[in-house]
Amino acid sequence: MKIMFSALSLACAGLLASAAAYAADAAPSTADVAAACKADVDKLCPGIKPGDGTLKACMKEHRKELSPDCKKELMEARKAKQG
Repeated sequence: MKIMFSALSLACAGLLASAAAYAADAAPSTADVAAACKADVDKLCPGIKPGDGTLKACMKEHRKELSPDCKKELMEARKAKQG
């Protein structure tokens, strides 16, 4: 659960950021995370804009409903961030 919460934070950042890769070669870019989670955000958190923590909270609330692709990108990004 703790990993998912941190990974959701990354997804929110990805929705704001341009394509920027993490240090690890295999790490998904923020654009990859944003693309994988866009449909989930549109479906589960419609109209919520990133930037004030509201989107992050919404995604946390719906974490069990996230698509497999979104979950996968979030977990890969989290692993890469940990180093």
